[in-house]
Parts: sequence; C-alpha cells; structure tokens
Amino acid sequence: MQNPNTFYKEQLDINQIESKRIFKQLSLYSILRLSIFVITATGVYFTFQNWQLALGIGVVGMATFLFLLSRYTDLKSKRNLHKRLIVINEDELKIAQGDFYDRLDGKEYQNPKHVFSLDIDIFGKGSFFQFINRTAIKEGTQKLTENLLANNIVNIEARQQAIKELATLPKWRQNYAAIAQGVEVEHSAKSIIAWLKDYKPFLGKTQYWLTIGFSVASLGLIGLGIAEIIPISLAGYWLLLGLGITGLYLKKINNLAQHTGRAKETFRQYALLLHAIETTTFKSELLQKKQKRIQSEGIKASEIFSKFSKTLDALDNRNNLISAIFGNGLLLIDIRSSYNVEKWITQYADKVEDWFDVVTFFDAFNSLGNYAFNHQEFTYPIITEEPVTICAEELGHPLLNSEKRVNSNLKLKEEQFFIITGANMAGKSTFLRTVALHIVMANVGLPVCAKQSKYKPIKLITSMRTTDSLTDDSSYFFSELTRLKFVVDTIEKDKNYFIILDEILKGTNSTDKAIGSRKFVEKLVKLNATGIIATHDLSLTEIETELEAVKNYYFDAEIINDELFFDYKLKQGVCQNMNASFLLKKMEIV
Repeated sequence: MQNPNTFYKEQLDINQIESKRIFKQLSLYSILRLSIFVITATGVYFTFQNWQLALGIGVVGMATFLFLLSRYTDLKSKRNLHKRLIVINEDELKIAQGDFYDRLDGKEYQNPKHVFSLDIDIFGKGSFFQFINRTAIKEGTQKLTENLLANNIVNIEARQQAIKELATLPKWRQNYAAIAQGVEVEHSAKSIIAWLKDYKPFLGKTQYWLTIGFSVASLGLIGLGIAEIIPISLAGYWLLLGLGITGLYLKKINNLAQHTGRAKETFRQYALLLHAIETTTFKSELLQKKQKRIQSEGIKASEIFSKFSKTLDALDNRNNLISAIFGNGLLLIDIRSSYNVEKWITQYADKVEDWFDVVTFFDAFNSLGNYAFNHQEFTYPIITEEPVTICAEELGHPLLNSEKRVNSNLKLKEEQFFIITGANMAGKSTFLRTVALHIVMANVGLPVCAKQSKYKPIKLITSMRTTDSLTDDSSYFFSELTRLKFVVDTIEKDKNYFIILDEILKGTNSTDKAIGSRKFVEKLVKLNATGIIATHDLSLTEIETELEAVKNYYFDAEIINDELFFDYKLKQGVCQNMNASFLLKKMEIV
C-alpha cells in the first residue's frame, strides 16, 4: 500500500486544484445566467407587441436559464465535495503529527459500570477513540463505540479481512466520508425508523383513482372553457370543489408532511451512501454480506431511496402557494403525493432499518480501515487455539510516538497471572493499558502495535480507576470493593476474561492492603483466571513460590549520578529499586 502521508499530500493537492478549477467554472456560469436573464428580459420588452415572439423568447430564455442554474447547482455540489476532501486530508496530516486533541473525544461513552471503558483511555482527551474516530454520521459514531466496547471474541478473522480490504481503498473511504459530511441531518435514523414502523396509512386506492379521475376532469373542463363550449367560470367552481376535497384530509396530510419533511435530507444522504456501497466490488466475506443486505428484489436500495426522496419533494411542493391552490384545486396533488409516500412506507418500512444499519456499519468500519492504512507497520494478531493468551513480540502502546516508544515482549499463557512491580513512573500503568488495548484492538479486528502477535481470543475486564461517589454515598474503599466483587462475579460466570488490576485496595492501610491483595489474587488463581496485577507491594510477589500459575515481572529504575533513569522494559523477576523518597527529595518536597 501507498505511504499514508504521501497519499494525503497528493490528494490534498488534487482536490485543491479541482476546487479552484470548478470555482472558475462557477464564476463563468454566474455571468452566463445573468447575461441570459438580461437578454431575455430585453427581448421580451422590445417584442412585447408581438406576443407570440415575446412568448417564444421568454420560453427559450427561461429554459436556458434553468439549464444553467442546474449546471451551476451540480458544479457547486462537486466543489463542496472537493472542499470536504481537502479538510479530510488536512486533518489526516495534522493527526499524523500528533495534533488530534481538538477532535470529538467520546467522553460521554465512559461508563464506570462497563467492564473496561473507564480504565484504559478508550474515551476522553487523548484517547484511542479520539485518535481513531473518522465517522461522519451520528449513528456511525455510535456503531464504532459499540465495536470498541463489545468484547466480541467471535468471527475476529472476518473483521480482520474486512478491515484489511477497506485499508486498501483510501480513495473510496474518503469519498464515502465526504458524501456523509455533505448533508446536515436534523433527525436521527433511529427516530425515523421508529416512525416508519409505527405509521398507519389513511389513504387507499380509491382515493388515488379519485385524484386521477379528478385531474382528467379538470383538464377537460379547462379545455372546454377555452374552446368556449362551456362557461370558463365552471372551472373556478371546480377548483373550489378540489380544495374542499383536499381539506377533508388536510390535517392528516399536514401531519404526514411534517414527519417526512424531517426525514427528507436523511434519505437523500443515505441514498448517496448506499450508491457508493452498491457500486463497489468487495472481496471479504463480511463486506459482501453487508452489501447483500441492501439488495431488494433486484432493485438497488439507493434507487429506492432516491425515488422516495423525489416523492417527498413532490409533497414538499405544497409549501408553494401557487402549487397549493391550483395543484390541489385542479389535480388533488397533495392527496396523490401522500398516497405515493404511504405506498412506499407500506412496501419498504421493514427494510429501511437494514439499509440504515449497513450505511452506519461502513461509516464505523471506515474508521477502522483508515487506522489500518495509517499504521501499516502494525500486525494483525494470528488467532490461535493454543493455550497462550498473548504471545507478542515488540508490543507497544499505539498512541505513543514511534520514535520514543519502548516496546516489550510478552508471553502470557492461559490461566496464568502476572504480578508486576516497579518504581514510580517506570511504566507499569502504561504497560497495563498497552496489554488492554492489544485485547480490545485484536477483538475488534484491528492490527495491533507489535512486530508480531499470536492471540487466543479473550474478553477484557479491569479495575484501575475506581472513584468515590457522593451521589451514591459511597467511599473510595467501598467503591473499590464493589468493583472487585464485580470482577469476581463476572469471572465466576465466565472465566474467559483477561483481568487487569492496578494497585488494588488503595483505600485502606498498608497491612490490610497486603493481606487483602494476597487473598484476592489467590482467589483469582483458584478460579483459573488469566491476567495481570501491578503493585508497589513487594510482599505480593511471594505468591510466585506458592502458586505455579503466578509469575513475577517488573519495570526497573536506576539512579545514576543523582539522576533517575528508566528503560521501560518488562523484565522477569521482582523490582528492587523504589524511587518515591528520591523523587520527594529531588523535587524539594522533603
């Protein structure tokens, strides 16, 4: 694949050039429209005495003006697409430099009751979500969040193949995102789907054929009136009759128009996105499966959506006073348009949810494909059934600068528990989050920050950032105990969880903490749990001599010439160098 930064710079240049070229065309069309208007007005003015010639000039001028207006509108849409692509590529170049802290951080998705969402910097400022998210639709953002939080260990390889394929389609992904950003959608797809499913039609075929017959009769009356066979005034009475018939249904039509007016832009946007999906040939099983969901009786979903969008436009024309009076008075146009809308709802309401879901799936997975494209040096974990949960070479944290990041090897077998000790700031917590992100990313189907990795799928559960709660009237210690109980209860129901604990029982004295931590780890080992605990309590490392499943690892720190040095490398054994007193002295606190 192409180098990401090179690709983004090339696309930035291409779209900037194209945007400037179209801008020149737009200027030309503006001048032409103004010229046609002036020429037509002048022509009609000077030929007004010859009404046939004036009418001809007016018709030709108006047709030319509308044609130029249509071309202008199309060009303006194309330019706006290029402008959005410019921003997309500028953003990618900024993010590659580490400038992404102004983006949506997903803090609202943090949930203390979730098995890991609060602990491992998935959400919040500087989070993995903030770094990876490229979704353009609100529902797509929600879908991406669901994928990150799902703990889904089924069909990982299918997701890997889908992400790999999308990673090879950077132009397609950017175009999809640019289209998705093009329309401001006021109402959520979820609310629209709910309304469509619950909708009860009020018109039938009888009313539809009434509108057809009434329209034919209207044209006949007008023709007879012009031919002076009948008084033309009869057409006026007929118009009042049409308005009266429409008035019988006015309240229900207004209610329908109110809801469809909200949905119109959403359907127009989704039609464009469905077209982008339909016109692409995918090879991976998951993407093909999603693509098949938008096929309906041999008709493309995008065509069905486009047709509905035009139907909604017809109903929306009722806001035009002339159309409202003459369209309804002579053609019963609102009744006919409402019938067409209801007919579409009856036929496709149950399928809309599938189509919307496919669009949001691609919006979410485009973020994953984009991440894989941007990190081609990362590796997709080899999914294995061997009794080794994680066997990773050169494992690192994906958000750390590659030039400064220090990687470590990790081999953690099934039902094995690591106790990690180390000095302050030596890298324990970062390592815990590195392992946690490996599990989350691997389960999603993403490549992980490692030279290579073998992985037996496992769900993640953590206890790292317990907080007290004034609302629940609970102390820090009680909150921590509640979280640890949650961990144990979860493992007792399903042992296929990877447990990550960081300095547990911080809310009590050192003696109680040592005894309690030891008993808790022994409990987890007895439950055949797999995981890691980081601690400053060296007495906890004594368990290694008593329980075969427990292994000690540490991060070291050295004091050389009155300076503190870290190598941030995971080593087997127990840390011997603690640095709290040194740091207190160094910072002149004591």
